[in-house]
Amino acid sequence: MQELHDAPLAPLTTFRLGGPATRLVTATTDAEVIAAVREADAAGTPLLIIGGGSNLVIGDRGFAGTALRIATQGFALDGTALELAAGEIWTDAVARTVEAGLAGVECLAGIPGSAGATPIQNVGAYGQEVSSTITEVVAYDRSTHETVTLSNADCAFSYRHSRFKQHPERWVVLRVRFELEDAGGLSAPLKYAETARVLGVEPGDRVPAETARDTVLKLRAGKGMVLDPEDHDTWSAGSFFTNPILTEQQYADFLTRARTRLGDDVTPPAFPAGEGHTKTSAAWLIDRAGFTKGYGTGPARISSKHTLALTNRGAATTEDLLALAREVVAGVRDAFGITLVNEPVTVGVSL
Repeated sequence: MQELHDAPLAPLTTFRLGGPATRLVTATTDAEVIAAVREADAAGTPLLIIGGGSNLVIGDRGFAGTALRIATQGFALDGTALELAAGEIWTDAVARTVEAGLAGVECLAGIPGSAGATPIQNVGAYGQEVSSTITEVVAYDRSTHETVTLSNADCAFSYRHSRFKQHPERWVVLRVRFELEDAGGLSAPLKYAETARVLGVEPGDRVPAETARDTVLKLRAGKGMVLDPEDHDTWSAGSFFTNPILTEQQYADFLTRARTRLGDDVTPPAFPAGEGHTKTSAAWLIDRAGFTKGYGTGPARISSKHTLALTNRGAATTEDLLALAREVVAGVRDAFGITLVNEPVTVGVSL
């Protein structure tokens, strides 16, 4: 187990932002992870868990405590059952399942970060969410000091949310178990209209899993959503805001404001989100509020490829990023009466 003091955290995040940690511990086994957590908890030391760093906004002052980087490895495939160690690189794991001819996570290709983070955020894209294939999550429970196994139902998954996200101080994910599908090398039924359109098929159709994966990677790359150290559009946390889910009254009020602002013939994106609720597009809101691709003149700007990504152009600070985020939130609220919610976890700062 490696230990460093006054350790830079910015290089461990995809934003490449944030100050140092008082102490940085890198754990390569579950036992080391548990030992580091127990040590910090026993001493009353603040603890920050870091996986792939793709969903973190760390303050410029850094973190006064122990940052625990989970670097465990483990990919075990038994038929259609998959178990991943929390530190496994997610996009590499997706590639290996596709190579094995299995379906269920192929449209989640290219998402940066570690496997252990996927259940926390209920990671999803292009019509798939990990909650549809996760069977169990093995975690260390900091309240009972035990290693526990939570079923899919125990995880309380919802849109970009879970029990782990609801109680971030309680569980540390160690392993994630999935049940994939053997569809003879084909993908799961395609649910995302853009993916189906690019492939020239209908939603609900299947294509070779490798084709689905490669198509998603191209779509993501075109939006700056595949990590590339030479491309500042990828110095981000991907989608910075979640898509708002509105009640019937909220959606009616939003529609009125949108048509007042943009004209009676405007039709904002709308997707069913459970009984009495409608999901709309954060990217649409941001763009129509005047924050177009490439918006900004400082070192933190909206991506030139995708309005939903806020980016570090190479010399930004976390405060630069937060100033831009606050400007976008205020602008969307003023235009449409909707308050956007940030998707990345903030450490030592807030919007």
